Amino acid sequence: MKRALVTALASLALLAVAAGGAGAATAKHAKAQSNIVQVAASDAQFTTLVSLVKKAGLAGALSGKGPLTVFAPTNAAFAKVPKATLTALGKDKAKLKAVLLYHVVKGKVTAAQVVKLKSAKTLEGSTVPIKVSGGKVYVDGAQVVKADVAASNGVIHVINKVLIPQM
Repeated sequence: MKRALVTALASLALLAVAAGGAGAATAKHAKAQSNIVQVAASDAQFTTLVSLVKKAGLAGALSGKGPLTVFAPTNAAFAKVPKATLTALGKDKAKLKAVLLYHVVKGKVTAAQVVKLKSAKTLEGSTVPIKVSGGKVYVDGAQVVKADVAASNGVIHVINKVLIPQM
């Protein structure tokens, strides 16, 4: 279950990094034309997330029309997850899918909107708490380290921790 979650989150993280890496105006425009999965896949810090998203069979859903908001953990965030948890998720596609969908919210929720929320309902079905403290935004305990990475079908917010729903 945790492995599946890690894989799904890695895929989401890859999307977030890809979207946030554009420096030139043309690169930003090209990334904005890319969907969430393409944005993540274009960034090396999201290789784990992208791999898990593909393993869970969510690449198509995260590439669709949307709009969606993804709280994408980086490879470093996945490295903090116990190996046993990741292994278990890798063996249970349903749990992996649930973990990954716990990082996704329906609609395009920008940073300006997120800071006004106390919680958000995820595609997994649970609600994640949102807190602003010391000028920083936290989603279920994970800090948003980069916000508003644009994609054609939504937005990515990069987080420093993998979110795991209560199962």
